[in-house]
Amino acid sequence: MGESGSGKTTFLKCIAGLEKIHSGSILLNNVVLNDKGIFVKPQDRKIGFVFQDYPLFPHLNLEENIVFNLDKKYHKNLDYILTLTGLKYFVSRYPHELSGGEQQRTCVARALIREPELLLLDEPFSNLDSAIKQSMREEIYKIIKETNTTTILVTHDINDSLNIADKILIFKAGIVQQYDKPEKMYCEPANCYCAMILGDMNKLFIGSETYYVRPEKVEVVKKSNHKIKVEKCFFQGREYRIKGRYNNEIWHFFSKKSINENEEIFIDFKKIDLIYFDPVCKNFFK
Repeated sequence: MGESGSGKTTFLKCIAGLEKIHSGSILLNNVVLNDKGIFVKPQDRKIGFVFQDYPLFPHLNLEENIVFNLDKKYHKNLDYILTLTGLKYFVSRYPHELSGGEQQRTCVARALIREPELLLLDEPFSNLDSAIKQSMREEIYKIIKETNTTTILVTHDINDSLNIADKILIFKAGIVQQYDKPEKMYCEPANCYCAMILGDMNKLFIGSETYYVRPEKVEVVKKSNHKIKVEKCFFQGREYRIKGRYNNEIWHFFSKKSINENEEIFIDFKKIDLIYFDPVCKNFFK
């Protein structure tokens, strides 16, 4: 994960051999792919790559796209892969006849049929409608687990990471900021950049120190030392998302009930839920 331009896609391309590295080395299952004097060609790396923009050949049907330039020894996997990805009844359709989700699954099938040791997914859900994103996450996760394929997923969507990742790696300007399990990273971010990437943070000044607290850790109460003025109230189905101003800082939190704009209410939070960083947030890894 990381903001635009942080190096996420370049990282994948280096692993796949589509970009050359200038230092360091790349190994896959103890096999050197990149090092001084060593460069394994992309086609010889046991790596599958699914791009963001579904690069399917428009003049080939679904099955022809999957088996295009495929070594004969992998043709035995076709029926299994089609069943696994739910594409068995679409084999004669052309890309323009497929939905976004079906096109994406076709790309995944094309990558997996070659039995890769590593699967790279570059923003696989970014072009999908929000209505089918969650179902596609679940389907891709199921496919990955079923094939037991190690996968690196590049995304800017926190839901992608928290829902399906075993571990998360966050980049800033090509530098790794943190690498950890989702729960650990969300609750104990290495710096405020990581914290902000993983979701909204409310800023709180206590004396000369700056603290942060997640919106879901803030409660609406009848009385406390923290009064906030409501600016917006957004209905989100099971709850309301509140935007307010507290000590000249914009805060976000949730409420079970609707709250009127410009209404002043009390909020509270537990000391244990406060996260501390240095005031200017410069504690990035070097």
